[in-house]
Amino acid sequence: MSESVSSALQTFLPVGLPHYVLLSSALFVIGMLGLFLNRRHVIVVLMAIELLFLAASMNFIAFSTATGDLTGQVFALFILATAAAEVTVGLAILVVYYRNRASIAIDDISALKG
Repeated sequence: MSESVSSALQTFLPVGLPHYVLLSSALFVIGMLGLFLNRRHVIVVLMAIELLFLAASMNFIAFSTATGDLTGQVFALFILATAAAEVTVGLAILVVYYRNRASIAIDDISALKG
């Protein structure tokens, strides 16, 4: 029964490479808007960077699947591992900064420039 449902969904809802590229482009634009329009909250900036990484990973996986090559999926795995490390280090720096200054506003952090 599930095979008939799956085949019925494939005939009515074919999701191909253009759909993944469009979704990836939308995520990338949202991430760029988050970076350029929001200059007050560091957490939102970090989430916008994560959206950019996710968009790049989705493109790698979509094109890897379309071409039948696993190289894009390996790159996506490395991107996700790098993004996880970046978030860990970024949040650790923010926690230490918040303990010292009691604020994580970007305006306060930019005052640290030498």
